[in-house]
Amino acid sequence: MAHTDDHSGHDHIGHDHGPGHVHGSTDKKRVLIAACLTGGFMVAEALGGILTGSLALLADAGHMLADSIALGLAWYAFHLAGRPATIRLTYGFGRVKTLVAYTNGIAIFVIALWIVYEAWGRLQAPAPVLGGPMLVVAILGLLVNIGAFFVLHGGDRESLNMRGAILHVLGDLLGSAAAIAAALVILATGWTPIDPILSVLVSLLILYTAWSLMREAAHVLLEGVPPRLDRDLIARDLEATVQGVREVHHMHVWSLDGTSNMATLHACLDEGVDAHQAVSAVKKRLASEHGISHATVEPEFGQCADDGDEHDHGHGHEHEAAAYHDHHH
Repeated sequence: MAHTDDHSGHDHIGHDHGPGHVHGSTDKKRVLIAACLTGGFMVAEALGGILTGSLALLADAGHMLADSIALGLAWYAFHLAGRPATIRLTYGFGRVKTLVAYTNGIAIFVIALWIVYEAWGRLQAPAPVLGGPMLVVAILGLLVNIGAFFVLHGGDRESLNMRGAILHVLGDLLGSAAAIAAALVILATGWTPIDPILSVLVSLLILYTAWSLMREAAHVLLEGVPPRLDRDLIARDLEATVQGVREVHHMHVWSLDGTSNMATLHACLDEGVDAHQAVSAVKKRLASEHGISHATVEPEFGQCADDGDEHDHGHGHEHEAAAYHDHHH
């Protein structure tokens, strides 16, 4: 393979050392502060839930338990992402953040389903709830969650890991608000079924947001084309704007962690074109116009190097290329 990028390892880990790297270190601190706030109050809320008999409080404490673990994991993911690449992990640890975001989504799903199950039992057999103490604990929980939310809200909104962390705290915030509403209704009317009903509503809302986070994280893990990019349009753009490039094929576009975009492609060049210049022009175009910070470009003259390969090396690519090209190489 006429590989024109002989410093790929350096390039891949070089992404995080611009402004994003600075953002990452402040995000790391933000997540740690939120984890300490959430974990600290979770104990108080769990005790409050047991003493008052409130499912809404216990549900919120359950959220906060998962959230303090999730925020701790998010902090560790930021910590790992700053490490340099290794011989075995040539891309570095950037994708750990996406794995954690995906795992967070699953954790929220499980907790929300448990609350729905528990609430169903409570509706069948309503339990007594102490409205006054429940209200006090719920208000304190709301204040702690508002603090954690504002700490995280100043972070990088593009980062899946940060969005996962914010989602957890937002779930806690809603849980506290629901617990306050339930406590007020119980104090005013004595109607205890409001407690499980509101905890179910919060769970359903959280299930929806967890699903969208998991879907985005899974797209990154499956090497999907980033949502804002169109592989076919990028290929056509390179053919139209880069002098000497006759055709682009075997193109793959993906993201390492939801922010750093990458591409590999074959550039079929006109005879007599300087390959080095053409490859440089392709890379510059990808970086400036399409936000692809790292590209590996294979220049070709005449026949594609993967055609007629005895090991069928390009077979999977060929089907893919055929889907967006009207000819075969």
